[in-house]
Amino acid sequence: MKIVSLVPSITEALFDLGLTEHEIVGRTKFCIHPAEKVKDVTVIGGTKNINIGKIRALQPDLVLANKEENVKEQVEALMDDFKVLVTNVENIEDNYYLLKNLGKLFHKEERAQSFNLKIYEVLNEAKVNAKPKAAYLIWNNPYMTIGSDTFIHKIMAEIGFENLFKDRKRYPEIKTEDLAGADLIMLSSEPFPFKEKHIEELKAVYPEKKIMIVDGEAFSWYGTHIAKCGDYFKRLIREVNSEYTG
Repeated sequence: MKIVSLVPSITEALFDLGLTEHEIVGRTKFCIHPAEKVKDVTVIGGTKNINIGKIRALQPDLVLANKEENVKEQVEALMDDFKVLVTNVENIEDNYYLLKNLGKLFHKEERAQSFNLKIYEVLNEAKVNAKPKAAYLIWNNPYMTIGSDTFIHKIMAEIGFENLFKDRKRYPEIKTEDLAGADLIMLSSEPFPFKEKHIEELKAVYPEKKIMIVDGEAFSWYGTHIAKCGDYFKRLIREVNSEYTG
């Protein structure tokens, strides 16, 4: 079976389940994991601007897409010629069934189940003590955050953070003053690559607040990725807990 994946986290999951570059024949430029394997897979554009001509040339048996990450009209255009599976992952339960279904589809059931068990283990072992109110920023100029109907929100809740903007939806724009109620401000490493200078900019306004860069992939990549973030989440939780325990 020849597969084109339009979703970075699903590309990673396919390789983790044991598929190879002989089966995964197309990917987006944002499909960067695992680096040593994706380098041999044809790039068919970005998640939002796929090159349909390149995909047609690959003649895949299956195209894997995602409701949020890909453009509806582009995906529908592919449906005219190819079998397309559109995924929608909003929470950990959805992720469980994503892996379970991929495992069944590619006859990798045991491997899929082992990743699912590992994900639950990782999330159960990473818990913040004080349930701090956290603002998670994904974009700069303007600042953008995440609402309660996002996968990132669900991961935050799983490990014990209260999303300051849980009453909002999707990815709303906010102003600096909207961060006043946060105990903790998280600056994500993606999609906007926040750096130390951005911490300093916010520190000038909120010198007493805990402001930190967090791994955007750990919070936003579904599929198998969370299973590999156990050590990262433990370090993050230790650092946050130390703020509240002295």
